[in-house]
Amino acid sequence: MIGDSTRHPGGNGKILTKSFFVLSVLSLVGIFFTVVRFAKGIGAVSNLSDGYPWGIWVAYDVAIGTGVTCGGYTVALLSYIINRGRYHTLVKSAILTSLFGSFLAASSIVVEIGRPWNAHGLISATSWQPKSAFFELMLCLFGYLIALCLEYLPNLLAFIGCGRPTSLRTIVFNTLLRKGLLSWQPDGEGSRPVASARLATIINRTLICSAVAGIILPTMHQSALGSLMLIASTKLHPLWHSPFLPLLFLINCIYFGYAIVIFVSVLSSFVLERGFYNAQLAAVGRIVPWLTTAWLVIRIGDVMRRDQVPAVFHGDFYSIFFLAECFLMGIGAIPFFGVGTRHSPRRLFLAAVVMLVGGGLYRFNVYLIGFNPGNGWHYFPSFAEVMIAVGIVSLEILAYQLLIKFLPPLPAQQARY
Repeated sequence: MIGDSTRHPGGNGKILTKSFFVLSVLSLVGIFFTVVRFAKGIGAVSNLSDGYPWGIWVAYDVAIGTGVTCGGYTVALLSYIINRGRYHTLVKSAILTSLFGSFLAASSIVVEIGRPWNAHGLISATSWQPKSAFFELMLCLFGYLIALCLEYLPNLLAFIGCGRPTSLRTIVFNTLLRKGLLSWQPDGEGSRPVASARLATIINRTLICSAVAGIILPTMHQSALGSLMLIASTKLHPLWHSPFLPLLFLINCIYFGYAIVIFVSVLSSFVLERGFYNAQLAAVGRIVPWLTTAWLVIRIGDVMRRDQVPAVFHGDFYSIFFLAECFLMGIGAIPFFGVGTRHSPRRLFLAAVVMLVGGGLYRFNVYLIGFNPGNGWHYFPSFAEVMIAVGIVSLEILAYQLLIKFLPPLPAQQARY
């Protein structure tokens, strides 16, 4: 049995759990193969080739990983623009999820680059290619990562001065106090540190800019993900190559974003033994059927317009994956048509899982399943490739798990429904 020493005084749960040890082991295995990759080269751990310059790292960690980043984007659309803060209780959790999703995509790109010593070109203006969709994707992704860090900054500042004193926390706290960025506020029998008026002004001005960037940048880099595959007209299967790829990826990211918000919110509430925010999640769920309908109409209408209907029912490898993605995206939205279903955390969670699988499968199909360079090229990920991908994801989940216990992203306790 784990004693009180495994609990953080500011958190809401045990640290040394079974999931902690499992994720730690998977993370260490992934780190080991990542070290081998950089020590011996990308060919030592992967089955990538000239025909398949990208594999599971891009298809899963980048294409799907950037979908995870859209949780903050979609909630920001609802909270800051459409409903004037009605969904503010979901913002912190969504931003934290998006932050880790961005780190997932960024770290995977670093591992996937064949010549990582040339990565400095991103910050060198003379190496920029403004007409490149991939350049736009990288620039927007890293800009979005910075915006998310700024948006989550108030939560880190709230942590200063709370819980057991440490040397690092004391140094940071005293520095902010001397500069007039923190002040003391009466709190019952004692007092607690709060942001000063000066710091609050700085944060508010910064958050306005980061919120705007957090809405504009994902719109650009998600459509760029689709635009990136437009040039692969002879290599991407006709069922997926479409002039509507940027629009389909944009709608898919919003759909995926709401799914990840519901998934993480319900799962975090269960793990931390907190109340489920059914009203807010139900309201989010009302948008899902409309997104699904729009995506399916564009997707199927485009296939019909390009006379690819026979390929849909051909019964081969490609048609099975096409039908699977459409079926999963459609079936995941059905529960949100029922009012009673939307208020059931269990059904909300199961529907979100199906939505994530369906939305992720579409992205996986575009970047890997439907991609065929021809000339006898074949690709199947090596064990090391898979473990690096699993290790990166495990490390992100582990860090998220620790943060929601050290810095709970959910608001005050609510009663369970």
